[in-house]
Amino acid sequence: MEDGISNITLTDRIKLNVGGKLFETTVSTLQSGGPDSLLAALSNRHNHSSSTPVFIDRDPEIFSVLLSLLRTNRLPSTSRRFTDQELSDEASYYGIESHLKSAMLPNPLSGIDASVVATIRPASDGVVSAFTTIDDGSVWIAHGGQISVYDWNLTHAGTVRTHLDSITSIKQVTPSSMAAIACDVASGIHFYNFANGRRVGSVEWIDPTDPRIYKARVTAIADSADSVNTVYAAFDSYHKENCVLSIDKSTLKVTSEIGRQSGNSSKSMVPGTLTYVPSLGLLGGHAVASGAFGFSGYIRFWDPRSGRVAWETNEPGSGRSSRFGDSFADVSIDVNELTMSKICSKSGDVAMADLRKLGDDPWVYLRDTNPSLRNTSGGISNSVVHCYKKQVFVGRDGGLEVWSRVAENGVTNSNIGEESFRRNYMDKLEDSKRGIIKKIEGGGERLFVSREEAEGLEVWQSSVFSGAVLVS
Repeated sequence: MEDGISNITLTDRIKLNVGGKLFETTVSTLQSGGPDSLLAALSNRHNHSSSTPVFIDRDPEIFSVLLSLLRTNRLPSTSRRFTDQELSDEASYYGIESHLKSAMLPNPLSGIDASVVATIRPASDGVVSAFTTIDDGSVWIAHGGQISVYDWNLTHAGTVRTHLDSITSIKQVTPSSMAAIACDVASGIHFYNFANGRRVGSVEWIDPTDPRIYKARVTAIADSADSVNTVYAAFDSYHKENCVLSIDKSTLKVTSEIGRQSGNSSKSMVPGTLTYVPSLGLLGGHAVASGAFGFSGYIRFWDPRSGRVAWETNEPGSGRSSRFGDSFADVSIDVNELTMSKICSKSGDVAMADLRKLGDDPWVYLRDTNPSLRNTSGGISNSVVHCYKKQVFVGRDGGLEVWSRVAENGVTNSNIGEESFRRNYMDKLEDSKRGIIKKIEGGGERLFVSREEAEGLEVWQSSVFSGAVLVS
């Protein structure tokens, strides 16, 4: 190397001419973009003894924003003049996408101060029939027979057109973006590769010994840990026969049949949701139905290796509920905290159970110590519950609330007690008027909410000005 290049120090200054505008910064600032970034490469190759600035034929105003990001690890207020896509495109050119993503990600999700920051409305058919979230905060939205993908920045990344008329369930099953899809008017579970938009294959429930088993619809999908390499799907036939199939993701072949049952009773309904708990190696599912005499249903955990039931409860009537006759309206499993939450159909109470301590009556009914926030209206038939980020989110008709962990003297007790959580309303009056909440699901530091017959998917985030701190 030339002497002027080999004697580079991090404090050396370097001049850049970006789109005709001059900038002066240090080598350390440019190299903070990472060893593979364009700016680091330029700082290593430039002769710093030269007075001629390095010319880059790009937008100088956006470069100013990105340079400030490298200096402070935060986006300056001037970044609001540009769209997220403009910033993302320029960051990609310079090779500093990870820095921009880190700066643009939402604050840790705290339901106490979260609010609607956007409503995603897919083109053509804006009514959301199903959606699934990804760990980085991206989301896949089913509308009609199409699935629109929105990345971590909520930018539309593409739309896959399926062969189905409508989609009722969707789940990502591989890091390479393969998805499992279910439809209430078509049989089987269908797999699509989102990288190229092609259909990979499908799996039907077939029993050679029982000719009644054909064209069974899929009611729920769950993905296992990568080490298990399995997709679980609940199938329901027209002859009131149902089961859960284990499907190998590599071959799309059925490996086992779990929990087969038949009949019309609430104890033998097809599961409406499935959740795999990796740390326990258990598959959880629940079914719920409502009628003239109220709600009824079951919660069940299977050991997929043996196909046997590890624990179950039937409500009402099993004797495994401390509030006989007040059956749940919805259930959610937190695979990280190893807890399970339910909302009661009559009282509207929220209860939690520790998955490591399941017994005859594992429920602890949360009690709100603030009299003004206690639920005095009883149960609401349109109730949903979702556990996420050590919080319990509850939708009652159009209203949204959160139960958050309470810390005493700065310390959080891992045990579940009646007063372990505090309840707060999340929505404003205009929020609750948008329609009945159909589904709540967390992804990244966001909460996504869909409503019945309402266009679009609501995105809830915590304010960047929030002083609220999540209990860890």
